[in-house]
Amino acid sequence: MTGRSIDLPGASHNAPIPAGARVGNVLCSSAISGKDPANGQLPDDMAAQARHAFANLRALLEAGGATLSDVVKLSVTVRDNAVRDAVNAEWLAAFPDPHDRPARHITVYPLQHGMWLQLEVMAVIR
Repeated sequence: MTGRSIDLPGASHNAPIPAGARVGNVLCSSAISGKDPANGQLPDDMAAQARHAFANLRALLEAGGATLSDVVKLSVTVRDNAVRDAVNAEWLAAFPDPHDRPARHITVYPLQHGMWLQLEVMAVIR
């Protein structure tokens, strides 16, 4: 890794901002969408977007030298409360131990461009 910016090919933003940044042992993301990194497209299905968003989260952490165990907070923005079940399924797969999970907060907001959800992460790399 050179510099603080982290990019995710196929899943990064169209704007001139990185997918995330690392300074020292702290890694923070910009909004992580549910784009399919294989084609850069956003699926219509909320469950597919949730799967891709959590896969993109893992890829960002790996690119920044972190793992899921380094995550201290995950913020989730959803377009509709109906997305919560899809988010919770991926959350439980990523963090199965109820005694070893990061903090999490969900906000409902009218996301654009067909997005059902976005993730933002803060990780402290041990």
